[in-house]
Amino acid sequence: MTRNTNTSYKTNYDVLHESTSKVPIKTWTRGVPFDKNSQDQLLNLSQMPFIHKWIAAMPDVHLGKGATIGSVIPTLGAVIPAAVGVDLGCGMMAVKTTLKADDLPDNLAAMRSAIERAVPHGRSSFASRKNGGRRDKGAWGDAPTDVLEAWSPLDDAFKIMVEKFSFLKRTNNIRHLGTLGSGNHFIEVCLDQSNNVWIMLHSGSRGVGNRIGSYFIEQAKKDMERYFIQLPDKDLAYIPEGSTMFREYTLSVAWAQDFARINREVMMKRTIQAVSEVLGVPFKADIEAVNCHHNYISKENHYNENVWVTRKGAVSAQKGEMGIIPGSMGAKSFIVRGLGNEESFCSCSHGAGRVMSRTQAKKEVSLADHIKAVAGVECRKDESVIDETPSAYKPIEKVMEAQNDLVEIVHTLKQVVCVKG
Repeated sequence: MTRNTNTSYKTNYDVLHESTSKVPIKTWTRGVPFDKNSQDQLLNLSQMPFIHKWIAAMPDVHLGKGATIGSVIPTLGAVIPAAVGVDLGCGMMAVKTTLKADDLPDNLAAMRSAIERAVPHGRSSFASRKNGGRRDKGAWGDAPTDVLEAWSPLDDAFKIMVEKFSFLKRTNNIRHLGTLGSGNHFIEVCLDQSNNVWIMLHSGSRGVGNRIGSYFIEQAKKDMERYFIQLPDKDLAYIPEGSTMFREYTLSVAWAQDFARINREVMMKRTIQAVSEVLGVPFKADIEAVNCHHNYISKENHYNENVWVTRKGAVSAQKGEMGIIPGSMGAKSFIVRGLGNEESFCSCSHGAGRVMSRTQAKKEVSLADHIKAVAGVECRKDESVIDETPSAYKPIEKVMEAQNDLVEIVHTLKQVVCVKG
């Protein structure tokens, strides 16, 4: 696609504001569902006294824990751990390969099986009862050599964290590096608009990131109680900048974000190797590589202030910056280039956004409907993945239309293989 060099664009946002709000909420939600529960949650967030300028809500916005998923929260002097969440550094990676559609076999089942063997994924019921462990099918028993090597740059900082927080010793840390997880995490083989083959995946900091996030959320809540600080929602408990806890939190989150990025890199290498073995030919796969977080904090300058930007289900879209916006399984995904729109604090959506809870999807979508929705994709087609069916999400095309002042589409991808945990 030819890059649009015209930097003037018509803004697409509306403003949500009530008398209780300290700041407005700019919402990129035209043409997509924006439920009242999400609006109320954003209005609660807007009452916090340290929000910088306004809150930005992306078109995939939906109800989350503490803060709304699909929100961009700039803050001065504090961060809200529950707004960052527990899947610290969760994000996407995609690489364009030298393969074309004709290079893929007609029967893609062997390719999906090879990827599933190469990358541990899912979670066993035994592990769920035992808080993870060596029998967790989504973890390594003994980490292989490539995982040990990838862990090396993380090891020193992890040992320092363990000295301070001994509970981290009991987490799935190295055993989760290079593993996929479950829920909406996935690995896909896709075709773009020119029939080039792409490999794309979605995962985060796994068990160790979850434990770090959960710990600081609880500590922040205890501090609010200790100092009798009243909040519109207890999940908006915050950590003030300058405190010991703030330093410990930001250092721990930075480590978890590094873990998440390396986790995606290890999985990508293993997936490329699995695809190569199935095809029986080597290929290049580092063309136009993108690796971006969408659950994270970042220190950035916006409107002449250095602020902490929490992107909870949102991607950085600085001018010229590449990003990934996936649809649901069975739907299109997009490689995008940021337009640097300051109104959104240079951000865009991280996906399509749910319109049904997982429980609702399992109640309302039949297995037959799910199979029809993912026709043509080599993927799991059983009842356990109905909560990830396309109709549980907003239409990705509408989501993209609502944010055409935030990003431009560079490549349109459609999966042919999808691995779910």
